[in-house]
Amino acid sequence: MVDFTLAKRALLREYRRGLISKLDICDAHPELMRAARNVGEDTTLECPVCDTPGLRRLAYVYADELRQDNGRVWTLEEALELTAGCRSGTCYVVEVCTDCSWNHLAEAFVG
Repeated sequence: MVDFTLAKRALLREYRRGLISKLDICDAHPELMRAARNVGEDTTLECPVCDTPGLRRLAYVYADELRQDNGRVWTLEEALELTAGCRSGTCYVVEVCTDCSWNHLAEAFVG
C-alpha cells in the first residue's frame, strides 16, 4: 500500500500559503465528478479546501487480465477484492469533493 497523505498535506500547505490557487487544486474532470456522485462512497471527512462534509472516495482498478473492465471505477470494497485476485493489479483510491471539485489520490494498493 502507498499512502499519499504527505503529498496531500504539502499541496494543501502551498494552497493555504497562497502559492497555488483554488483553481489549481479544485480541477476534477467532469467524468471523475460523475463517478464520485454515482459510485463514490460517503466519508465522515470534510473537504480540506471548502470544509463541506461529505468527501467521497472511489477506486479505479488497473490490471491487464480485467480486459474491458481495466481502468473502470468500482466501490472501494469491490476494488480491493478485485485487486487482490489479480496477479498484477493496482487499485487507486481517489477522494473527491462534489461541491468544490477537490480531488486527490489518497492511496494505491498493489495486488
